[in-house]
Amino acid sequence: MSDVALEIARSRAALAASEARVETVESELAQARAVVSTSEAIIKHLRLEIARLRREQYGHSSERRARLLDQMELQLEELEAAATGDEIAAEKTTKTIPVAGFDRRRPARKPFPEHLPRDRVVIEAPSACSCCGSGRIVKMGEDITETLEVIPRQWKVVQTVREKFTCRTCEKISQPPAPFHVTPRGWAGPNLLAMVLFEKFGQHQPLNRQAERYAHEGVDLSLSTLADQVGACAAALAPLHGLIREHILGAERLHGDDTTVPLLAKGGTRTARLLPQVRDDRPFAGGAPPAALFHFSRDREMAHPNQHLAGWQGILQADAYGGYNDLYRGNRDPGPAISALCWSHARRKFFELADIKEKARKRKPAHDISPVALEAVARIDAIFDVERGINGLDAAARLEARQRLVRPLVDELHDWMRTERDTMSRHNPVAKAIAYMFKTDRWEAFTRFLDEGRICLTNNAAERALRGVALGRKSWLFAGSERGGDRAAFVYSLIVTAKLNDIDPQAWLADVLGRLPNMTASQVPDLLPWNWRTSEHRQAA
Repeated sequence: MSDVALEIARSRAALAASEARVETVESELAQARAVVSTSEAIIKHLRLEIARLRREQYGHSSERRARLLDQMELQLEELEAAATGDEIAAEKTTKTIPVAGFDRRRPARKPFPEHLPRDRVVIEAPSACSCCGSGRIVKMGEDITETLEVIPRQWKVVQTVREKFTCRTCEKISQPPAPFHVTPRGWAGPNLLAMVLFEKFGQHQPLNRQAERYAHEGVDLSLSTLADQVGACAAALAPLHGLIREHILGAERLHGDDTTVPLLAKGGTRTARLLPQVRDDRPFAGGAPPAALFHFSRDREMAHPNQHLAGWQGILQADAYGGYNDLYRGNRDPGPAISALCWSHARRKFFELADIKEKARKRKPAHDISPVALEAVARIDAIFDVERGINGLDAAARLEARQRLVRPLVDELHDWMRTERDTMSRHNPVAKAIAYMFKTDRWEAFTRFLDEGRICLTNNAAERALRGVALGRKSWLFAGSERGGDRAAFVYSLIVTAKLNDIDPQAWLADVLGRLPNMTASQVPDLLPWNWRTSEHRQAA
């Protein structure tokens, strides 16, 4: 062999060895990346479990911890997805080169629900033995692998046929009457109407997006056509809305709150308001079913709460919004409402000054965290801990526990805040948070729950009712008009009331829209969410 050929052979051998080393390094790198991703997922999972166990043992210590748990769950979701992707990449690079294996503990999958139908697909059995080829084989059992699948939404047209008959004696034509529809120009069935309503107001999908999705499914429904049916449904459901309003205004205690809603105006949008009133007697074991009533207003003027609660008298649990002040006047007709302020709003002002995580995110120095605010949050949390233990008891038991356990904590908090406020400038943020509670007549409203077992410590019932609106604003962007805002408040009242009574809003709306045309006014109360409980109604929906 010549020197040139020998050199070429050596070069090829060196190149092959280099390529083998590169493949080995790449495989080991993919393996290491998968191990790291898996380790991060395991660590995050264990931390989340520890945090959950601590929370179960010691209670809901603060808003910060609740927010931290939510954030950890989101991070765990991303880490699990990344770990799975890295595992697949590692498997692809280790087909020819053996590397050390690793295992990741995966969450146990729950069995599929028993009520789901099962389609049995049997793979063709062998006709002969795979080993010796003999045809003398006998079935000894079977293995079943279950795969969850979904059938795409199916559209259909229901044809209602009315046959005509003529009389051979008098030649008169007889025919059954046409069926009643819940909406004029009734071309849409109740299930379709319920789906459009719930997706628009419950899932926050504007009608234009719904129309686009339906078109992709082969059904062309214009935006104006869908909007026409939404307005017709609101008119048809007015009797139910009126009954819910009567139920709300018949309560002796209500939760009130508001949230901003962008309203389309010339040159942009203006800030409008959505105000709910929530009746929820479950915290003091009241027998009345829960319900919510929403109102829309183009501004935050005092006239709107006065109009919404005209003729109502009772305990109003709300924040310190000045728009409610007219309701508390002594000369109000039929009488003044009683103010009960929310401790969550008061605690939040201290919490913002003591939020270590938020300060770290904004890269603020540690000395910006107020120790006085931290102490205030700890003292208020002690009150919350007692309240969680008596939630759901009757009013008398709650009152006794508050007098015995909560009043000493509140008195100590009051004295401590007064002492701390006297040592601060009135411009100090903590002093302002204390002043929020001590402003004229507010401390009396904050402590009214100590003498009345029906009053809740917070106004969270109203805030929970507004949660869907806050999430949906990013999707539907703004209300197109004041009438659109009123219609949204109308449907929100129905959907949130159904949710408060543990009813599927879409199934309930479908059943209601299908039955309303054939019901008398005296039968309409049977369709209210708290009366809509029989299995027959749910199966029909």
